[in-house]
Amino acid sequence: MKSSIRTNCRSPISLLPLLPALLFCVLLPARQDTTPSVAPPPPPPETTASEISTRDSPATFKTKVNLVQVQAVVRDSNGKAIGNLKKENFLLFDQGKRQEITKFAVQKISDLSISVEAPKEDLIDATPKPAPPPIASHFIAYLFDDVHLDFSDLAQARDAADKNINETLGATDRAAIFTTSAGTVLDFTDDKAKLHQALLSLRVRPQVITAQSDCPFITYYMADRIINTTDSYAMQIASADTQSCPTFPTFPPGAEQQAQAMAEQLVRSMSQRVIAASGHDTRLALSTLKDVIRRISAMPGQRSIVLVSPGFLTLEDHPAVTELIDRAARWSIVISSLDARGLYNNSLPDASRITYNVQAETLMHEYERTNSDLQADVLGELADGTGGAFFHNNNNLKAGFQRVADTPEYIYVLGFSPENLKPDGAYHKLKVTLAATTGGLGVQARRGYFAPKHVADSATEAKSQIEDALFSREVIHDIPFDVHTQFFKTADFDAKLTVLSRVDIRHLPFKKVDNRNTDDLTVVVGLFDRNGNFIQASEKSLEMRLRDVTLQTKLGSGVTIRHSFDVKTGGYVIRVVLRDTQGQLLAAENSSVEIP
Repeated sequence: MKSSIRTNCRSPISLLPLLPALLFCVLLPARQDTTPSVAPPPPPPETTASEISTRDSPATFKTKVNLVQVQAVVRDSNGKAIGNLKKENFLLFDQGKRQEITKFAVQKISDLSISVEAPKEDLIDATPKPAPPPIASHFIAYLFDDVHLDFSDLAQARDAADKNINETLGATDRAAIFTTSAGTVLDFTDDKAKLHQALLSLRVRPQVITAQSDCPFITYYMADRIINTTDSYAMQIASADTQSCPTFPTFPPGAEQQAQAMAEQLVRSMSQRVIAASGHDTRLALSTLKDVIRRISAMPGQRSIVLVSPGFLTLEDHPAVTELIDRAARWSIVISSLDARGLYNNSLPDASRITYNVQAETLMHEYERTNSDLQADVLGELADGTGGAFFHNNNNLKAGFQRVADTPEYIYVLGFSPENLKPDGAYHKLKVTLAATTGGLGVQARRGYFAPKHVADSATEAKSQIEDALFSREVIHDIPFDVHTQFFKTADFDAKLTVLSRVDIRHLPFKKVDNRNTDDLTVVVGLFDRNGNFIQASEKSLEMRLRDVTLQTKLGSGVTIRHSFDVKTGGYVIRVVLRDTQGQLLAAENSSVEIP
């Protein structure tokens, strides 16, 4: 069977939904067989090059089915994260049923930092150059929930954050300021003066104005109970309060049923307004958090988000919360949260609200207290699910920012594949505990997940996995390979950067098809600037149909894939990701280079 070698480079293409990718890539030519032929001439021998080709189609490969990933942080009695536990030290339960942990890894946060590779001396000017500035390795995104915060809480949180940034931001740290109402206020920078000005510009920006004097006054939780769960007790209380409102019409004696019917109609109308307004604000906050996760995912090194909020209810949007936890976990992003209300007392009714029916007010306070407690629950869930910290019920906000800005040194990644998982969108409660032999330790882990509502398309899953691996900083060695960089200056401020990935393909799990060793390998190289901003990426897919003799004797030095980029002088971070089809193996490596 005759094969041919083809060069596949996307130019231009969209590598992933988030990143435009173009550039050409060249497979290093293999050594050709130069043995002279004799008469009568036999068919020309097949060469290694004829057995390795590249294809110009989107990378599609299988993914592990229904793999649920759970982040967990284990702390000792002093609150220090520890990283010396093994898989057998953990017990994981899904809906109360113990699960087999099929994936286990310990992520050390300090390992996410990237060192600068020295360029090849024969390709650059040997004149001594000053040491380059350090490459940023820790990125913190501060997200202020100016939609739900009141002014006094926002002002105190803003001042505490300003002090913390001024005292702790180091040479390799970058911070950004975002708000739920307007998105980006200031992108990642180490300029403390700009950060200070950005914080001072924060203002409360509620999307829907509601007054404490509204009558009837109904919280989101109570409105949900009335409309979505037909809570008759909640309706009865709200109706009694409504009939005490100054604007409620007076009915003559004997018309109690008409008065009750009108009161219930007003309660339903107000409840629907509250659900619409509060739901809009919740979705706005979650949408902005999703955008911040996407933005910070392009950064190298440690990535953390600090959500500053009084909390918000996610009664109809809980699946969106678990989706955000999934995204952050896949990209090794830690979300910490700070309840900006500080120390608050919800055991008493809100004194700022005008009361028209004392009896109804007392009964309604139980719903208000539940509403207040549930507000903070989403903050704790985001922190637990990604390994972050949750600071709440404490007025020392400066200490709170110090705590939430510090990421745990170790995060455990536990993965399991639930048996017979139905695609019904149902919520599954998770519980992670430690074996009895690990006494004195506490564990913080993801609380649950939603089953998919349908079977995901394989091509979509493939692109998603490539994207996740590219923007994660985790180093994975399932496939042996190493990365080197070279460059040469084409002008004073222009250069050609080459990334060489040498892969030992003999370790790939080839499948025999038509007497050939068959496998496909996708190689993606992403280029980021010194501050972690994504610049561009290049993708190449190798189709390997190797004879036994080629695999056993001719590929000892591996296969080298070359990706070239036209760049300006400066520092760059490089991320290389490999993925094969047959074994579904993944490999990833970080590198960086300074071009003077």
